[in-house]
Amino acid sequence: MEKDLTTGSVGKAVVRFSLPFLLSYFLQTLYGMADLFIIGQYNGVESITAVSIGSQVMHMLTMMIVGLSMGATVMIGRAVGSRDMGKTAATVGNTVTLFMLLSVLLTAVLIFAVRPITAIMSTPDEAIYGTVSYLKICFIGIPFITAYNIISSIFWGMGDSKSPMYFIAVACAANIALDYLFIGGLHLGAAGAALGTMLSQAISVLVSLAVIFRKKTVIRLSPDDFKPHGETMKALLKIGVPVALQESFIQISFIVITIIANQRGLNDAAAVGIVEKLIGILFLVPSSMLSTVSALASQNLGAGEHGRARQTLRYAILIVVSWGIFAVVMMQLAAEPFVSLFVDGTQPGSIEVVRLGGQYVHSYVWDCLFAGITFSFSGYFCAYGLSMIPFLHNCLSIVCVRIPLSWLLSRRFPHNLFPMGMASPAGSLFSVFICVGVYVWMLKGPKIQAQIGGETYGKRRTVANR
Repeated sequence: MEKDLTTGSVGKAVVRFSLPFLLSYFLQTLYGMADLFIIGQYNGVESITAVSIGSQVMHMLTMMIVGLSMGATVMIGRAVGSRDMGKTAATVGNTVTLFMLLSVLLTAVLIFAVRPITAIMSTPDEAIYGTVSYLKICFIGIPFITAYNIISSIFWGMGDSKSPMYFIAVACAANIALDYLFIGGLHLGAAGAALGTMLSQAISVLVSLAVIFRKKTVIRLSPDDFKPHGETMKALLKIGVPVALQESFIQISFIVITIIANQRGLNDAAAVGIVEKLIGILFLVPSSMLSTVSALASQNLGAGEHGRARQTLRYAILIVVSWGIFAVVMMQLAAEPFVSLFVDGTQPGSIEVVRLGGQYVHSYVWDCLFAGITFSFSGYFCAYGLSMIPFLHNCLSIVCVRIPLSWLLSRRFPHNLFPMGMASPAGSLFSVFICVGVYVWMLKGPKIQAQIGGETYGKRRTVANR
């Protein structure tokens, strides 16, 4: 299961490692889009809005869990890069303990907060019942979402990006089949979409556990590895918490934008929800680069290969810029046809939803270019243990640009979503300037060593397996 990413061509390593990541994110996005697409074929705008709002809340929670798991990916990557199998096992065990305790606590809190969350989202009256049903069922499935991300972070840190891709493929196939059963066959509406999501996650986790027990690995876990260890937990949280907070602020900014759209009416709310799903596809490449850079750079830093870590960043930026330009051109030419895929043309208001969605995506798509650059830098900073940098530049971007600009342009242009869509790329461009400044400082300033738990990784070390 462990793969050495510290030798050979850096460019080939980035491509080979990122492709399974890309496919994983595609399947995960398809997984989320399936609910919206299928509900749109059998129900009206109110159900589309309910699933859109509910899935956005769940996406925020999922991204927070993914962000927190970045600490495990980085720590495991460094330990594998330095050949410290003892530290790798301790990190894996403590990751499982930490995340499972977190999932139980999170589930208990959120189930009692469904209606306040629905109210905070400014959910249109027609969609309140469906949104509440969707969230209640999905919140019950949080332990399964957490378990999947634990398993994925462990595989990624060990240099294996293919296995998580297979696990999410199982979940995606199961979700589509269950959606057609619960929504199309049993006519359960938004509740059926949520039930399909929860059960498919459970199936994916069971399959992944079966694979883990059958795989041969040099990592040998003992009961002591699962006991909370102060330094290991601290290192996991030191890297993971800022990334989780960063993701939460990013998703909160999207939710605030959704609230602004919801206040404009049902058609605007449905259009923004559809575009968020559509943009999710275009963000597959940028998102895969964040995880790829953090995983590859972490192993190289563990081996003392700082030059290879910088090369990884440069290849990632080249890839995301190329993809961003392609995405912008494609959406300028075919925005409305893509939006119309999620709307039943026979339903009232469908034509208006397509028109508004087209306006929104024409401007919003530029975020794919600028956010891709910031994602690449964020993965690099996290590998060095500087996860506070992505947290800070995203906070500044959200507070100073993204949210105030969305609100201002929404009020200034009440019948056109194009201006409002400019807020997100403007915020990402602001972050790009900050990231470039920090990177230049890292190159010109004192050499920054990657540290975990007070230990500096500056050379390749060989530690006997326990």
